[in-house]
Amino acid sequence: MAKGNLDGSPAPRSPRLRLVGAAPAAEVVPSAPQSFNLSVDAFSELVHLVYSGATESVPWEGFLTRMGRLLDANWVTLLLRPPAPDRHGLVLAWKDGYPVRMATNYNLYAYAMDPFVQLPLEQVLSMDEVIDNSELRRSEFYKQILEPENIGQMLGFDFRATIPSQTGHPGSMGMVCHFRACRPGDVPRFSDSHRKLLKMFIPHLRQAVHLHSQIDVMVTERELYAGAVDRLHIGMVILDETGVIIKTTISAQSVLKEADGISLVNGAIKLAYEQENRKLQRLVQEALAKAKKHKPSIAEALAVTRPSGRSRLGLVVRAIPHNTWSEGKCRPTVAVMIRDPERKAEASHEVLRNLYEFTPSEAALALRLANGLTLEEASAALDIRKNTARAHLRSIFSKTGVTRQTMLVRLILGSLSIG
Repeated sequence: MAKGNLDGSPAPRSPRLRLVGAAPAAEVVPSAPQSFNLSVDAFSELVHLVYSGATESVPWEGFLTRMGRLLDANWVTLLLRPPAPDRHGLVLAWKDGYPVRMATNYNLYAYAMDPFVQLPLEQVLSMDEVIDNSELRRSEFYKQILEPENIGQMLGFDFRATIPSQTGHPGSMGMVCHFRACRPGDVPRFSDSHRKLLKMFIPHLRQAVHLHSQIDVMVTERELYAGAVDRLHIGMVILDETGVIIKTTISAQSVLKEADGISLVNGAIKLAYEQENRKLQRLVQEALAKAKKHKPSIAEALAVTRPSGRSRLGLVVRAIPHNTWSEGKCRPTVAVMIRDPERKAEASHEVLRNLYEFTPSEAALALRLANGLTLEEASAALDIRKNTARAHLRSIFSKTGVTRQTMLVRLILGSLSIG
């Protein structure tokens, strides 16, 4: 088995396995109930850390660290996804003296041995309420995982967080997560106050994990759509409600960097010729006003002259209507789309062949036609006879179900977002 701490860092000892967060162990020192007073300000801070954890670069780093200190724990873990045969688990682990990291060594083998899992939902339990200490100490889980990490007791709970529905309808799907706090066996037991504290945070943590899942879905979708737009070689610049740029796609960055007719000046889009620039600024201001009316509006277009003499750029300015309940700053409000006719759209030959069962020659011809070449120009570029190109085109029409070259071009361009 791999050696090292749960988060993958070197361990001072060398057991076969490392913990993810589970179970008690050695002799637990009985003691009088510990006093545990949490001020309103401290509780408020913890609630803040729960919800802000959904957007942290290391999720819930602040919350797990704060809870570890508050509970005098030596390990605190949050399992968001259990390991499975076809994937790694997702477990965040805080260890006293170390930052929060992903627990890479809590694998399927460790999870299968762990007796402190699949607890009754939203009930705060200790390890010794689930398994007898003497039985635990005889187990391989204790010998390989708990004892090397000086874990003698554990307190935790399981909860179910709902997964955002992709259909727009409330879904019943959910993932069972768990929170665990660990202590050595030779220190006082977790108190009733600690149990009550964890109980109070169950609904907050459940909701925060749900929000984290929603954010993850939105980020993934945004990256997918942005990638599709970039493959079409359509640049996009997103402005907030004050006209400040908050997002620029890769294709837009490339066009702006050339500074041929359009560029960035002091963080704002500026056109080379003043008359065109005034029109652009007017269109942006009109789009900003339309977006605040919460209604769809017609996009406005503008041709941009390039000092180099190259083909003019095409700009489309579109308002992004705010939701009726939109609130806050830095919200996407206006999209400025940039089309450079000289940047040829590219699609994968392999994608076209798989989609339409094209031969390599047919795929090559279809791409040339999509890039704006005539049949004669495409045959010359591919070094084939015009009659051969016509034969390929007839086969392409048959396989795609279109009957005209203009329809074919639209079809191939639509496939670019896939390729």
